[in-house]
Amino acid sequence: MKRLPSGILVAAALTLFAPFAAAQILIVTSARGAITELSRQQAEQLYLGRTRSLPDGTPVALADLPAGSVRDHFYEQLTGKNPSQIRAYWSRMVFTGRALPPQQVENARELGALLMTHPNLIGYLPAANPDPRMRVLLELP
Repeated sequence: MKRLPSGILVAAALTLFAPFAAAQILIVTSARGAITELSRQQAEQLYLGRTRSLPDGTPVALADLPAGSVRDHFYEQLTGKNPSQIRAYWSRMVFTGRALPPQQVENARELGALLMTHPNLIGYLPAANPDPRMRVLLELP
C-alpha cells in the first residue's frame, strides 16, 4: 500500500474544513423586539442556562438549530465546548432540574417565523442567511 505524503493530507483536511472555520454565526432577535444589544458573556450565560433574563430583567427565550455543523460551530465559538460536552452539560442541567435547553427549531425559516411572533426570542444562524426582519445582536467568528 502506497502512503500519501503528509502535506497532501494536511492540504486536503484544510480544504474540507475551511468552509466551517470561516463561517460566521449571527445571534439574532426580531427587529421589532425590545432586545437591542447582547454581549458575548450574556449570550454564553443564556445559552448555558445560567440565566433566563437580561441584566435589565427582560425575560428571554432561546432557539436552537437542529444538531449539525452550524449548531456545533455556534456552541464551540460561544462556549468553547464541543458537541459531546454540550450534550453532557445539558443532560446534567435537565437531570438536576436547574434548566431546560433552548427550544429546537427545524431550520432558519422556522426560526424567522418564531422571531416574528415572540419579541423576546433569541436565536442564531449562519451569516449567509441574513433576514431584514431580524436584528443582529452579536457576530461570532
